[in-house]
Amino acid sequence: MTLVNGFPQDTLELSDRGLQYGDGLFETIAIKKGHPCFINRHLDRLNEGCRRLLIPEYCSKLIYNEAISISKGLNNAVLKIIITRGSGGRGYRQPEPIHPNRILSTHPFPKYSTAFKEQGVSVRFCETRLGLNPSLARIKHLNRLEQVLARAEWSNLNIQEGIMLDLNNHVIEGTMTNLFYIKNNTLFTPPLLYSGVAGIMRQIVIELAHTNGYTLVLDNFTEKELLSADEAFLCNSIIGIWPINSINSTSLQIGLITRQLQFMISRYEHEEIIPNL
Repeated sequence: MTLVNGFPQDTLELSDRGLQYGDGLFETIAIKKGHPCFINRHLDRLNEGCRRLLIPEYCSKLIYNEAISISKGLNNAVLKIIITRGSGGRGYRQPEPIHPNRILSTHPFPKYSTAFKEQGVSVRFCETRLGLNPSLARIKHLNRLEQVLARAEWSNLNIQEGIMLDLNNHVIEGTMTNLFYIKNNTLFTPPLLYSGVAGIMRQIVIELAHTNGYTLVLDNFTEKELLSADEAFLCNSIIGIWPINSINSTSLQIGLITRQLQFMISRYEHEEIIPNL
């Protein structure tokens, strides 16, 4: 099902700036037992992205209600929310006034093997590099060509994810995931100051690390440091946590901290906090 500005339809003006320039944002949300998981956190990030891109603030309550409505009766599905700046004339200048468009659509849940969570996944390093732009770092904008090119680098079904570095050769994230590694009982993850997406599951893992007494370091690191990890894992709002069992030809163990965090995350799957509107 698809809603465009609250109405069931599946068309959009060709002049929409989301199509013309990737001028907008999106969220991808797991639906469990008829409820969009972590919906308040996703709406907070969407609102922050709109602020950063100078898109007029949308009505969070309206989108919240639409998200709840479109998710009813669905289990193990995916909700995608897209906000664009709306239609405008040819050229980069923003239209005046701006009339944003909102699109909510539901999709089948990806058919990932349960072995990915239990036995871990194999990943590879990507050749495609992430650019450096603090103005766009952390938000989930519609311009994802770097990830598209990186994902096109492999077709081997035994590889589940590609790890992306930035132009300074710092490890940043997966093509669709955030990345953590553990060394000497310390959690490491990139700060995402100049590139990358600050994922909702990443935010939750960081909070769990703080509240449960783990040592957490947000700092840049290299391929070599990642390959020397005691354990490592990927995360996003759809997959939860996938342990990494190998990177290129280097094997990794699935360690205790990864398993503990997986267990903690499972308790949060059906978070039902209504956002402050």
